[in-house]
Amino acid sequence: MDHTAAPQTPMITRSVFLDKEHPAAWRALNGLGLKAKEAAEDAGLDRTLIELLNVRISQINGCAFCLDLHVGDALTNGESAQRLAVLPAWRDADLFTEKERAALTLAEAVTNISDAHAREREGTLARKHLTAAEFSAVSWLAITMNAFNRVSIVSRHPVRKPRS
Repeated sequence: MDHTAAPQTPMITRSVFLDKEHPAAWRALNGLGLKAKEAAEDAGLDRTLIELLNVRISQINGCAFCLDLHVGDALTNGESAQRLAVLPAWRDADLFTEKERAALTLAEAVTNISDAHAREREGTLARKHLTAAEFSAVSWLAITMNAFNRVSIVSRHPVRKPRS
């Protein structure tokens, strides 16, 4: 018997698409996402900023499926390729308005929620440029986008190849 071989880990042979296994839960999450987007629009946040936040949150979480989807939506809604390209380093680029910077700061704080001191500090900074309605809407957008990212990452939703 060979005791030097590394233990074998079980192979996952197929993904479990959470949205397909429990469609009612998925529909509820979609409903929450629509309400969060509606709250953002009611608070005066434009579609470009909403998609910018979706992309940034998905970058932080490393969700390929959501990045593919929301980068396309951002471009469709008028976002520039340049701003999307520098989004991971947005703090070092003068391409974003004060309101966008505040929203990005808050979305990152909500996404990286485990650091309470940073969350408090970033929330205070964001409140200097966001109304209560905008602050709440950005928070809800971040909460729902984080949930969508987690569903897609756990489900291993594939990025579709472009059509030729």
